Amino acid sequence: MSDVILETSHLTKEFKGFTAVSDVNLSVRRGAIHALIGPNGAGKTTCFNLLTKFLEPTSGSIRFNGEDITRAQPSQIARRGVIRSFQISAVFAHLTLLENVRVGLQRKLGTAFHFWRSEKTLDQLNARAMELLAEVNLEHLAHELTVNLPYGRKRALEIATTLAMEPELMLLDEPTQGMGHEDVDRVTQLIKKVSAGRTILMVEHNMKVVSSIADCITVLQRGAVLAEGPYAEVSSNAKVMEAYMGTTDGQLQGAH
Repeated sequence: MSDVILETSHLTKEFKGFTAVSDVNLSVRRGAIHALIGPNGAGKTTCFNLLTKFLEPTSGSIRFNGEDITRAQPSQIARRGVIRSFQISAVFAHLTLLENVRVGLQRKLGTAFHFWRSEKTLDQLNARAMELLAEVNLEHLAHELTVNLPYGRKRALEIATTLAMEPELMLLDEPTQGMGHEDVDRVTQLIKKVSAGRTILMVEHNMKVVSSIADCITVLQRGAVLAEGPYAEVSSNAKVMEAYMGTTDGQLQGAH
């Protein structure tokens, strides 16, 4: 099997004359944590929407595990193992954590809407749900109502419900957005932990997060790839520093 799990070729998206994503060639290595960064308006979210098929590209192609998925439907690529967190996994506030993860497991089994089944038939999912909660360090809160969780723990639960879908490629959209330092550190370590045996592509503003866990970084500016490589290389790139901070002095450490 190829080292590359996901690649795009000349991926372009135009909206009525405005080019949001321009000729992007992206190559995500199997088993890596790959970060997509860039200033506001750089095209990161549009790029994510193209990869998860919520938008159709104007031109270019997308390949997953060597197969062309450019015209596939979102549900089709989800079944292949391309799962986008913080979008499919918006948690149910008035279910317990265990019940939320069970919903994710039901989706994977294709029984999500079998409301007429007795509760006991779902109990067979409990052991796996508890394993997933343990993976994100929430097993001790399994029977707590989700509405009572602090924000950072809700994001951890969203990761667990995404893991329930058995992603081969996990796409994380701003996983630490809106968090305090303690939660950022916790979720960063969580992402590192759950990346074992999986590939992660993430959009992230926080350079501290990116520098600590990303194997490869792609920088977008005005919809096009500005630079790509490991953090040490990208963070000292004069064009990248200018795009972020309007200067070629210093490093990117403080950029968010």
